[in-house]
Amino acid sequence: MRPSLDTPIPPPSGASASAPTSTGAVRCVVALGNALGEGVLWSVREQAVYWVDILQRELHRWSPATSAHQRWTFDEEISAIAERANAPGFIVTLRRGFALFDPAADIAPRYLHQPEPERTGNRFNDGKCDAQGRFWGGSMDFACEAPTGALYSYTASGDCVRHDDGFAVTNGPTWATTARGPAMFFNDTVQGTTYRYRCDLATGTVSDKTLWKRWPAADGVPDGMTTDAQGRLWIAHWGGGCVTCHDADTAEELARITLPVSQVTNCAFGGADLRTLYITSARTGLTPEQIAAEPLAGALFAVDISTPGLPAHLFGG
Repeated sequence: MRPSLDTPIPPPSGASASAPTSTGAVRCVVALGNALGEGVLWSVREQAVYWVDILQRELHRWSPATSAHQRWTFDEEISAIAERANAPGFIVTLRRGFALFDPAADIAPRYLHQPEPERTGNRFNDGKCDAQGRFWGGSMDFACEAPTGALYSYTASGDCVRHDDGFAVTNGPTWATTARGPAMFFNDTVQGTTYRYRCDLATGTVSDKTLWKRWPAADGVPDGMTTDAQGRLWIAHWGGGCVTCHDADTAEELARITLPVSQVTNCAFGGADLRTLYITSARTGLTPEQIAAEPLAGALFAVDISTPGLPAHLFGG
């Protein structure tokens, strides 16, 4: 039997962090029926949650205080966002690479760099910033088949580095301090694998790539993920209908949140105390019968967790 979040769960032997608990049930906060909800981000300065619908080319904003919902529509896919440290708005990944967008300015996003002009069958997917303000993002095969995706970082000074290659669908990354030192985690979703790299935040390099976990078929495949204040990883499961919490050193499962939808895509901590886990989902590819069975597919969900997450890092530009 897998652990639930109804009661405290004892950690596995040797685990570096205790198990979390929930302080309430999973709730649907915005039922939009996103085709591919993703890229969820909590804005500390706005006290609002942002997320994208990649296939519908939309950015969404929802305020828990007022329940006000806004959306912006783009000319191409938008897949991930991070707030800027020294200016309003966001760095975002669009279909071909990195761009800037300010929702308040009412102007189109401006591309900064397109690192893959030769990979015409690719688009960018998930991404976020590290503690030094670099934006890390991954590309993927639009058909989710060919291993043409790569892992990049982009800095405020305009430096773009390709760190790894050969992925079909990239997701993540997230970071944690492990017994081996600082680490970055990254998913190859199609292969059902999560990798761990040694991470040097001072230089912005990764090395020593190792297989952290190969996921069983019953869990679906790993999608977006985040890290909490105790260094535990929270991973969304496409086709698995859940978010799981893991010890960063051992990969042991500490807790599981079951959702009323099968295609769970990403998660991020938010709320005034960063104790609310916001979770995105998707309905693309579901049959009419499946949608009837899970009418909330594509909704934004939330669940309160006993220990907080970490604020999202800002882009250095």
